[in-house]
Amino acid sequence: MSQDGQKSLRKTHKVGLMKIFETLQDLAACVGQQVAVTPWLEITQEQVNLFAQATGDHQWIHIDVERAKAGPFGAPIAHGFLTLSLIPQFFQTGISVKQTRMGVNYGLNKVRFTSPVPVGSRLRAQMKLLSATPIDNNGMQFAWEITIEREGSDKPACIAESLSRSYP
Repeated sequence: MSQDGQKSLRKTHKVGLMKIFETLQDLAACVGQQVAVTPWLEITQEQVNLFAQATGDHQWIHIDVERAKAGPFGAPIAHGFLTLSLIPQFFQTGISVKQTRMGVNYGLNKVRFTSPVPVGSRLRAQMKLLSATPIDNNGMQFAWEITIEREGSDKPACIAESLSRSYP
């Protein structure tokens, strides 16, 4: 770990599992490091059904519980995009920067759904900071490797490179 990274981690503290940074620069000093691991979050059938309603994706492997039990996964599974859509919640529970007035999702560079997420699974995210680039208005663009793990599985459910922008 670099000296800047060590200093930055000393300028953070934990509240539960959340990492709290004072400034965007303190967070930026952690490039190349795993910054946070979020709390576990359970996936419910109600979430899956509501996601199907919101997106129009009513495929039986997600919403027909009885048919899904006889299907290839032995149970209904969460939509891949439902799993991906949890990234903002993982940011909310994993990282905070005190001297920030606004943050926005800037998009994704790469996404892979590497294993199914059966309803009832518990997920969490490991968040590694890949880069931090200054942008207009004293902001910072961050690139993150988000690895969404399923409890009890050797293989992650999703790996995504997420981009966010934050402004002091």
